[in-house]
Amino acid sequence: MSATLSNMMPLGTLAPDFKLIEPLSNTTLKLQNLRGEKGTVVMFICNHCPYVIHIKQQLIDIAAHYIQQGINIIAINANDIEKHPQDAPDKMVELMAQWGNPFTAYLYDASQETAIAYQAACTPDIYLFDEKLNCVYRGRLDASTPKNNEPLTGADLRAALNNLLADKAINETQIPSIGCNIKWK
Repeated sequence: MSATLSNMMPLGTLAPDFKLIEPLSNTTLKLQNLRGEKGTVVMFICNHCPYVIHIKQQLIDIAAHYIQQGINIIAINANDIEKHPQDAPDKMVELMAQWGNPFTAYLYDASQETAIAYQAACTPDIYLFDEKLNCVYRGRLDASTPKNNEPLTGADLRAALNNLLADKAINETQIPSIGCNIKWK
């Protein structure tokens, strides 16, 4: 299990637009159609990463709570499926069915251009954008990883989400996410 840190897109960066396939509906979806009224989380995940599997329940709980408050949650899988067939679109559909389809969308980035545009490096790699799609948070979910005994709370992302919703400043001291590297072609 590798341990790759996220690249930490500069705060204030406008979310790069994308047009990606959603395997569940077999349709192409755009960021502009998926963005939330009050904010948007874009996260790079995949099916098999032990770091993503470790935080699965927090991701589901955060989606259930914050989507109701106007924050859309978009997950993107950018892994090379030639080398990692367990991340193929049909497997993405199966995984989301197991998880109860918690996200606004789980998209497949076959070209990896979206991952590159977001400077994504690992799974999970998490970004929070405000209602204007400016980056206000990027980094980890919380301090917990499969390799430590830290409690899994989602504290870092939840604090950013709560401050965004309360129109309060988000702490600019943010810690990179850590996870498996994106499986590049």
